[in-house]
Amino acid sequence: MPNRGGDTGQNVKLLKGSCLCGTVAYEIRPPFQCFRYCHCPRCRKATGSAHVANLFLAPDQLRWTSGAASVVRYDLPEARSFATCFCRVCGSPLPRLSRDGSRLVVPAGSLDDDLEIFPECSIFWDFRAPWYKEPGDIPKFAGYPPGSK
Repeated sequence: MPNRGGDTGQNVKLLKGSCLCGTVAYEIRPPFQCFRYCHCPRCRKATGSAHVANLFLAPDQLRWTSGAASVVRYDLPEARSFATCFCRVCGSPLPRLSRDGSRLVVPAGSLDDDLEIFPECSIFWDFRAPWYKEPGDIPKFAGYPPGSK
C-alpha cells in the first residue's frame, strides 16, 4: 500500500525474513510503498514460478540481522534495471536494492512474519505464463492431493 503519511514508522512492527537454510536473516520496517505480483519473464525465470510477489520500500527500511556476507547479487547485464539477490548457500531469493538505489525490493515469500496487506495489482500481465491459471480456478488441498505420493 502506498505510504499516505501520518505514520512516522516509530511504532510500526518490524517484520522478520530469512532464507530457506537460515544463513541470512533480515528485518524490514513498514510502511510499504506498494505490493505487487510481477508476471514479467525475468521475474518468472528468477523465481521459477508464475510470478513474483514483491514489496517495495525505501532503502533505509531494511536491516540485515545475520548472514549479510552470504547475500549474492546478480545484475542481468542486458537489462536496464533487473537484478536479483539470493543466499549463496541455499539460493533463496532475498531483498535487493534497485539498480539506481532508490528503492528496496523484498520478495514477500522470504518473510517469516505474516503480512497484514494484500497485493494491490498484477504487473506485466500480458507477459504471464501461458499455463498460468488464476488460483480461484483450480482445486485446493490442505496438503498433497488425495492419492498422490
